Formats: sequence, structure tokens, C-alpha cells
Amino acid sequence: MTTTPVGTPALELRGVDLHYGFVRALDQVDIHVLPGEVVGLLGDNGAGKSTLLKVMSGAHRPSAGTIRVRGEAKTFHAPSDASSAGIQMVYQDLALVEAQDISINLNLGEEKLRRGPLGWLGFVDRKAMRKSSEAELERLGVRTAPMSRPVEMLSGGQRQVVALARSAIRVNGESQGVLLLDEPTAALGYEQTRNVERLIRRMADQGIAIIVVTHDLPLCYEVADRMVILNRGRKVADVPVAGTDRDHVVGWITGSRASMFPASTAV
Repeated sequence: MTTTPVGTPALELRGVDLHYGFVRALDQVDIHVLPGEVVGLLGDNGAGKSTLLKVMSGAHRPSAGTIRVRGEAKTFHAPSDASSAGIQMVYQDLALVEAQDISINLNLGEEKLRRGPLGWLGFVDRKAMRKSSEAELERLGVRTAPMSRPVEMLSGGQRQVVALARSAIRVNGESQGVLLLDEPTAALGYEQTRNVERLIRRMADQGIAIIVVTHDLPLCYEVADRMVILNRGRKVADVPVAGTDRDHVVGWITGSRASMFPASTAV
């Protein structure tokens, strides 16, 4: 097994441009996240956050720039390529099958088949999936509803936890995987948001690299180690959360505060 040198980013994008005809959606963007680090990706509507997430997740190919995963150059032609490289995206709609139970959703696309002829015919082993799902959630420190409960009977916070846990299970371990989270607390109440915050920090403590797109500045201050701020497709700030004044962050988001980077080399 190849060992990744200490300090190598789990995911790194350098000089990423993305054009839609004459519209430049991303302009020479650099961003990286280390194993066990949480990076908050901030910006106003239209700043390029979602577009950058789509580049990282393989949904869009950049017009220019490089992508490296654990130091190795990658080209993503589809989201499946990013997934194979250890990158999991958790969308706002969560992509859960509401009529199925928690264990089925945790194993979606990677179902365990029964042994023997029934497995050959495609019958899934629900008992094995529930047992393995319980063990994985225990390792993540997640407390949720029974594995046999359909997702449609869960609260919004419980659904978000299931979606996060599913992706965490797939990237966890020695692979130093990456989670991309798109507005993970947008539709949640206070207590549900706190539960998601705790889960994000636990996942980072297990070595998972996490990039969180959010409009929720308190969430960013609660869970992130570093903030990257976009404005009209350019990176205007890259700062540690600790010690960074919130008024400065709002200024970078709105454009009332000058970029940290010269216009000719803004990254």
C-alpha cells in the first residue's frame, strides 16, 4: 500500500477555471483540504460555491486547472470517477429512498447479497446490512432511529444524519477520503443543527477531510478549521476560523472588503 506523505492535502485544486460560453464562473481558484480538516466554503449567491463543488465531485469538468487527490493528479469525467477516488458528495436533497429503511439507505448501491442461490438471484441480506450499519453508526458515535425504520418516518435532522453517515462510511478508513457537504443544516432547527455539527466534527476527528458549503456563518465558526471565501468566481480570502473577525468575513462575502489576493494573481 502506498503511504501518503504527512501534510499532503486529501484534495487539492489549483488554477481552476470554468467557462460557460463567455461567462467565467470560476477564475483561477485554488483550494485544498487536509485529512481531518474542515473547510468552510463561503460566498453570496452566484459566487461560484456550487460550481466549485460540482468540479470537485466530478459533475463538471474545469476549463483549466488541476485536481489532485492525496497528491495524485486526477481527471474526473463523471461523479463516479470522484467517488472511486474517495470523494463523496452529500447534496441538499440528500438522495435518500424514503420508502426504504435506514440500513438499506446506508448501503444504497452497495447492498449485501444473501449467500447461495438467493444471492445469485439478487436477494439482499437485510439482517447482515442492519448489523453492519449498527456497527458503523456506533463507530461514528451516531444515535438515530432503529435500522428498520423507513426514512419517510424520520425527522429532517435524522435524515441529514443518515445521509452524512452513509457518505462517511464510504470514505472512512485509511483512504483519507473527502466529504463535500452542500448546505447540510439549511432546513434544520437549532437542536438538529447541533447534532449535525457534532457529527461533522466526529468525522473530521477520524481523519476525513470535509468541505462544507454554507450560508450559516455560526455553523462555519462552530465546525470549520479554515474558511475559503468566493466572490464572483474568485477566491478572495483563505483564513483560519480562529481569530478571524466576522465583520471581515461578511465584507469579503459582500465585496465591501478587498481581496487578500492581488487582482492579477487572485487565486
